[in-house]
Amino acid sequence: MSATDIRDSDSPAIARGFRLQWEPAQSAHVLLYPEGMVKLNGSAGEILRRCDGVATLAEIVSDLEGAFSRSGLRADVVAFLTLAAERGWVAFRGRDEQAGAIGDGGE
Repeated sequence: MSATDIRDSDSPAIARGFRLQWEPAQSAHVLLYPEGMVKLNGSAGEILRRCDGVATLAEIVSDLEGAFSRSGLRADVVAFLTLAAERGWVAFRGRDEQAGAIGDGGE
C-alpha cells in the first residue's frame, strides 16, 4: 500500500491479531500480538487509538488537529498509516474486511 492509496473516506482499524492498549509500565501505548509487542511513540499511539474502523481518515486528521491545536497533519498521518498497513497493523473497512483482516483492536 502506498500513501496515494489511502483516501480521506477510508476507515482504518486495528488489524486482526493485534490489540492496542495503554501500558502503564511502559508509559506508552503498545500494540500486542501473539509473538510480542510493539511500543509506540506518542504520535503513533494517538493515531492508532482513533483507528476504530468507523472514523474516516479525514475525521482522524481533524480530531488530531483539534486535540493538538495543529494544522497540516494529514501527510504525517497518511505516512504513518501507510507504514502501519505495510506492517499489517491496520486494515481498512471496505477494502480489507472481505479478507478477514479487520480485528476488534480493543483498548
